[in-house]
Amino acid sequence: FWLKATSSDLTWRLHGFLPPHLAAMKTLVQEETLKVPKGVKITIKAKMVEVSGKHGTLKRDFKHLPIELYLANSGHEVRAKMYFAKSKQLSMLRSVCSHINNLFDGVQKKFEYKMRLVYAHFPINATITNGGKTVEIRNFLGEKRVRTINMLEGVKVEKSTGTKDEIIITGTDIDCTSRSAALVRQSCLVKDKDIRKFLDGVYVSSHGTLED
Repeated sequence: FWLKATSSDLTWRLHGFLPPHLAAMKTLVQEETLKVPKGVKITIKAKMVEVSGKHGTLKRDFKHLPIELYLANSGHEVRAKMYFAKSKQLSMLRSVCSHINNLFDGVQKKFEYKMRLVYAHFPINATITNGGKTVEIRNFLGEKRVRTINMLEGVKVEKSTGTKDEIIITGTDIDCTSRSAALVRQSCLVKDKDIRKFLDGVYVSSHGTLED
């Protein structure tokens, strides 16, 4: 069997094996390139990425990843490189580029999460305090308890001017902005009732970047 197996790939596959040269295919080198937008300044030092724009500065640490991260083309391009990686490990390259793209969007445009107050009988009352850093939710399902949610660092919350029962959460960091929206959402969960019938709560209706 072993003599036959080595003679052709087909014999290997018939016996449920991959040929030796395909068994653990590793890519020699894989590279992803990202263009730096105009008006954005980026520095990379030991896989610490710092991005500055008109809305402030954001930092992100990629030291836990086995990649090479550097600026190319006179600082107009970001390149992420990986050596001898298997296909699943290569996915982190694209992830790093997506994270850096989100940094660019944050310092240029800001992120926005719109949330709607949904209720059937007891009107939910949302009050913005602490200069847009805290939201207080009252009368959820008629409860007397005041739910206080503090926004994460660099995130602001405000009431929508054009839409009734809507709050808008904005920030430069997509992580902090989305997590702040999640904190508001999770503060108003219906307990001990059928959630198919009791649909009250604060839900994300849309999210994206703020258009200038």
